[in-house]
Amino acid sequence: MAQATQLGERRTSVDDIFDHLHDEILSLRLRPGDKISEADIAARFGVSRQPVRDAFSRLATLDLLLIRPQRATEVKRFSLREIAKSRFVRAAVEQEVLQRASQYCDATGAAELDAALAAQEQAIEQNDLETFGELDYKFHQILCHIAKVDFAFDVIRTEKSNVDRLCILSLSKGDRMPDLVADHRRIAEAVRKHDAQSAVENGMRHLSRLDATIEQISITNANYFERE
Repeated sequence: MAQATQLGERRTSVDDIFDHLHDEILSLRLRPGDKISEADIAARFGVSRQPVRDAFSRLATLDLLLIRPQRATEVKRFSLREIAKSRFVRAAVEQEVLQRASQYCDATGAAELDAALAAQEQAIEQNDLETFGELDYKFHQILCHIAKVDFAFDVIRTEKSNVDRLCILSLSKGDRMPDLVADHRRIAEAVRKHDAQSAVENGMRHLSRLDATIEQISITNANYFERE
């Protein structure tokens, strides 16, 4: 039996279990279709089954777990319909963010973008896929801040989480990190120059990079996808 994980003093056991499983799922250490047990997770964290059940429920709400009565809980498989919906919503929000960011970007915002890009380059040099994923989020959050619509990042983050596992899968297979940083650089440059049209065009090109990868993965790893 694995040693019980230490729980933070100011956090609930539900929070710790949720964060652990959320990271395991998004990093693909737990893969689509993998089964997980309430009893096993409870033993690992040294808690009763109720906190595990609550954490499972939160993950199911994010469409990351499939909970079926009297059957094993499993990591949710990809849904092409949900991916299409998430891409549509995110594209609409990102266009508005990039237009506003191009309007409001000042020297402080430009410096924040430069620092974010430098950190991404370092992650590439170290081949640190996990850190790069976090920095990708940060870049889009900075754009929302520059655009003076911080709340828009909540929408982007929610919709982005629906395809994050595919992003990780595509990066690990195709080593696309340099291409994504190049996209970010073009977006940042357009925003700095207050060129909204170029910022949006590069932003949409950035979002479209996964299209071919999704199609390929849906064929080569059909077991990762729901039958629709």
